[in-house]
Amino acid sequence: MSEPSPASLPSSVSQPLFLLSFRHRDELAAVLSRAGWRAIAARRATGLEARFIASGATIAVVDARGAFDEGLAAVQALAEPTQSNAAALLVLLSRRDVSRLDQLYAAGATHYLASPFGDDEFGQALRFAVRHADRLASGWRGEESGAAASMAWRFSDGVLHLGGGLAGVSDGARTAGALYRRLDAEGRRAAREAFRRLRDGSDATAFTHRLPGSGEPVAHHLQRLPGGIAGTIEALAPAVAGRRRFRDPLTGLADAGEARRWIAAAVRRGAGTCLLLVSVNRFEMVNAAYGRATGDALLKAAARRVERLAEEVGGRRTLVARMAGASFLVGVAPGLAADRARLLAEHIVDAMARPFMPDAEPVSVGCRIGGVIAGEGEEDPTEMLRRASAALAEARDQDSAPIRLLSGSDALAAGREERLAVDIRTALVQDEIDILFQPQVAVATGAIVGVEALARWRHPVHGELGAEMLFAAAERSDHIVQLSEHIQRRAIAAAAAWPPALGGLRLSVNIVAADIGRPGFAEHFLAIVDAAGFSRARVTVELTESGLIDDLNAAADLLAALRAGGCRVAIDDFGTGYSSLAYLKALPLDYLKIDKRLSDDITGSSRDRVVVRGVIEMARSLDLGVVAEGVESEEQLALLAEDGCTYYQGYLCAMPLATAELAALVADWSETRPG
Repeated sequence: MSEPSPASLPSSVSQPLFLLSFRHRDELAAVLSRAGWRAIAARRATGLEARFIASGATIAVVDARGAFDEGLAAVQALAEPTQSNAAALLVLLSRRDVSRLDQLYAAGATHYLASPFGDDEFGQALRFAVRHADRLASGWRGEESGAAASMAWRFSDGVLHLGGGLAGVSDGARTAGALYRRLDAEGRRAAREAFRRLRDGSDATAFTHRLPGSGEPVAHHLQRLPGGIAGTIEALAPAVAGRRRFRDPLTGLADAGEARRWIAAAVRRGAGTCLLLVSVNRFEMVNAAYGRATGDALLKAAARRVERLAEEVGGRRTLVARMAGASFLVGVAPGLAADRARLLAEHIVDAMARPFMPDAEPVSVGCRIGGVIAGEGEEDPTEMLRRASAALAEARDQDSAPIRLLSGSDALAAGREERLAVDIRTALVQDEIDILFQPQVAVATGAIVGVEALARWRHPVHGELGAEMLFAAAERSDHIVQLSEHIQRRAIAAAAAWPPALGGLRLSVNIVAADIGRPGFAEHFLAIVDAAGFSRARVTVELTESGLIDDLNAAADLLAALRAGGCRVAIDDFGTGYSSLAYLKALPLDYLKIDKRLSDDITGSSRDRVVVRGVIEMARSLDLGVVAEGVESEEQLALLAEDGCTYYQGYLCAMPLATAELAALVADWSETRPG
């Protein structure tokens, strides 16, 4: 059997690359995709640091052509996380801006490419950036003699692709089973446990074993992907007494490469390893105001303070390293409880808040700290450092607390959210998003009169995910408009293909706040309805209450245009936002949908019911129909009917259904509950 090429493996095996381009995002992403990269592409710099960290990329590309100042700001934001995570930072710039290269270098760029350039030149620049990142990693990602040791196993046919450190010792093994049989007993046990963790739902895990033949110890880092499993092999040098430690020349602390080796060794020893990333505030301002010599002196003094506290609180096995620029890593070996990790972080914050005296006058800086504590089971060291970087980004974003410490399930949840944000683009391209329909029932007659279209994400790893998680991932990844239109198109097309039995039902589809600001959105939406062959008169457009607040005038204009085009409009989830009678009066509406929490409240205290009744009476006074969401009991329905509710939807009638299930329910419903 011939060895499968990397191109035949699942697409997710390709190397991720983070791209920020203010003007050419899609064109560059297409070029990168053709070259075999998995581009995580952004057009706006919002949440830039967190998005880069979540991407898992070792290359960041900032396209500053025609937007130098914005690109410079992006480089400044990415400098520290790229250095801390052993990544390269390539800047694309216009030829006229080459004279400003010193600014990009000072901001943290490692490579540049000036336009005009072709695809081949771009590819060569990326290869230089890859080599730079590999050297920074110092073996962290499993390189051996310049060739990455890797594994990819496809679920579809069981074929195993081996590279780098394993290719020469596989002895013809082309399936996971064949390679497994070549491991020793201890390696087999570790492999079984790792694959059990993946089978039980872990996204990533690791195990150690010795290479067949040479007996060299390695750590095998596995990641579950759509269609298969990918692995990276990290060479584990045997412990040697007095092994040379690599030092940062300015502070004398361990350098970034040494820190990564320490993390790999510590997490193998068990749960409880703690990483704290400490970032000195306003360091660039100190450099600019007092000069680099003063900045260097401040960093040396900061290093001494962090080092002293780390040893006092964490013990002698604690590592302190300078990762990049003005950031330090404090690593505490297994055994430190979470409360002591937080205590150490608090001591460091207090110490860094005290003025420094690098020259004759005091300088105050302060710091932010992001940390993570390894939970039970083997951790992936790379992912653990990335989660600490993500926690630091969160600490920078929050105004009050300077510390963001993740542990156990919190860290896993944060990592999962960031990975979902990366996966959303693939979900749109590979059609992983389904449309279901939840019936809406007329309270007076008991007849099913319409449905709301709801999205479900068939994630290849996490299974079915609801709309809330889907839209949160789209918000994080800057794909909210694309997702909104995708769902609108899918829902309207599905309704247009309904069987005759559903021909009388109305269809409610959601729009998001971002749609309000899109030029010509009303005409675009109506064109989608017309192209599908669905009647405009059967469409209700729903906008959440919170989406109306930012630009009330624009929302009013949009809803008026949709109504003039023949659709009806509704406010969704009413009761979760500001509930302002003033803007309800200002908007051209047909329906008000009260949130599930208000439907729940109607069976609560007398005060709760007064609030719900007041909302319904307010809507009816404005000649609006009222739809109650989340109705699950006959008691709720009876009270809502008594108070004047017009329609309801919820599990009392049915959960969200596919078209065939919906048709069967409508046929059944008309027989058992005649109107």
